[in-house]
Amino acid sequence: MREEQEELLPGAVVKMKKPHPCGSNSWELIRIGMDVKIKCRNCGRMVSFSRKKFEKALREILKREGE
Repeated sequence: MREEQEELLPGAVVKMKKPHPCGSNSWELIRIGMDVKIKCRNCGRMVSFSRKKFEKALREILKREGE
């Protein structure tokens, strides 16, 4: 899983383990560093996680940046 994390760039679309209260499972990565900021693709709400918490909650990468 560590190899996948290194390929993540802002603009990638990911699926998290738990859906957002609006019902969407699709999130866009806005910022990646010590903390991670993601944006719900349905309602536009932004959420910040620590990098460790994000890696634990990440289910899959739906679309990498540039695809």
